[in-house]
Amino acid sequence: MNILVIGAGGREHALAWQCAKDDKVQQVYVAPGNAGTALETKCQNVILDVTGDDSDHSSVINFCKNNAIDMVIVGPEAPLVNGIIDACRDAGIKAWGPTAYCAQLEGSKTFAKEFMIEHNIPTAAYQGFTDAASAKDYVKEQGAPIVIKADGLAAGKGVIVAETTEQANAAIDDMLADNKFGDAGSRVVIEQCLVGEEASFICMIDGDNILPMATSQDHKRAFEGDTGPNTGGMGAYSPAPVVTQEVHDKVMTQVIQPVVDAMNAAGHPYTGFLYAGLMIDESSDPYVIEFNCRFGDPETQPILMRLQSSMADLVNQGLKGQLPKQAQWDPRPALGIVIASEGYPESSSKGDVIAGLPELTDKSNPSVKVFHAGTAFADGQKVDSLDADSAVDEDKEIVTDGGRVLCVTALANTILDAQQAALTVTGAISFDGAQYRRDIGHHAITRDMINSAPTNH
Repeated sequence: MNILVIGAGGREHALAWQCAKDDKVQQVYVAPGNAGTALETKCQNVILDVTGDDSDHSSVINFCKNNAIDMVIVGPEAPLVNGIIDACRDAGIKAWGPTAYCAQLEGSKTFAKEFMIEHNIPTAAYQGFTDAASAKDYVKEQGAPIVIKADGLAAGKGVIVAETTEQANAAIDDMLADNKFGDAGSRVVIEQCLVGEEASFICMIDGDNILPMATSQDHKRAFEGDTGPNTGGMGAYSPAPVVTQEVHDKVMTQVIQPVVDAMNAAGHPYTGFLYAGLMIDESSDPYVIEFNCRFGDPETQPILMRLQSSMADLVNQGLKGQLPKQAQWDPRPALGIVIASEGYPESSSKGDVIAGLPELTDKSNPSVKVFHAGTAFADGQKVDSLDADSAVDEDKEIVTDGGRVLCVTALANTILDAQQAALTVTGAISFDGAQYRRDIGHHAITRDMINSAPTNH
């Protein structure tokens, strides 16, 4: 079986690595990939236009036809929103992901909010605006804290949780007046600020059948203590203790199943991964903060560290409309720490040499895996070609090539043990301006401490 994974981040490295573990998989191609996927066993990077001017996705389609690709797995949101699944299906290529219609759940905050209201999916009250003055009037009326979101795709960074009306007004100006997020910010959605604990609930859906992935919790804020600006994610862990069986059942019946039913009723069956970013309130009631139409990043890394079923098999079953009800999971928790480049999330540094990277398959420490995201080779060659003579030199220097550079992911008996194992490896990796959080998993660790504390009777 030959598989093509679309994308360049840590999510795609994890997907490619997990698929390559299956003995039935001969080759995993990654477009465009990163330095990690170039060095991964049974993986090879390829140069294809996946999000640019190739609006008909012909480069992907031609590659699939010429290289006997059995299935395509699309990682990032942009090609999904741009219709890559529709194009592949029209060409007779099996591709895993939602159609462009379904991907509007992530591609447009306005579409998503209207969809949720129409189908009684619990979410925060909101209003949409294209005019800065009207948006500011609404903020003045509602008060702070309040949430300002760019309507379109902004790589996970177009969300501002404003603690004051001044911060909210500045965010509105950035998006509507100063065009900070380009077309994504030409319209803003302003939401009620929900209170509770966040969780990520990710499923595989084949149009009818739903397979919940292991639960997880992401850490969006840049700095420790959940402070600082929102990012694409500074780390994650799985499972998320806040998602009790009661919460799990509510999410399935109040959030996931209504999406599946509504898309079927609209004539656009949902296929692929569906990510519900949730706020769980003190009554254990879930509210949808956002939908993503793909696997989360960095949630993918710890979740796939725990997956014992074959990802290739699950996708293949999904493409046939035969997803199982359950997958097999390692009972141990996993935790991933993102190492970001200097300036992230406002900017990123490229070309800084990364030192201290362990072997991709470290037999002396098999419970820790370093997934690459924003990495490249020092000679500027981000991917290798399909030429047989162009084997990647494993001694090449690896450098930074984006905001989130690596995700150090550990599997252990407890969340605290996983955190410490990940921190040990993270601390040995260095490059100019490297930044990471040391408190990833703190909600679960605090819960464990409370639950294990002795009680007096």
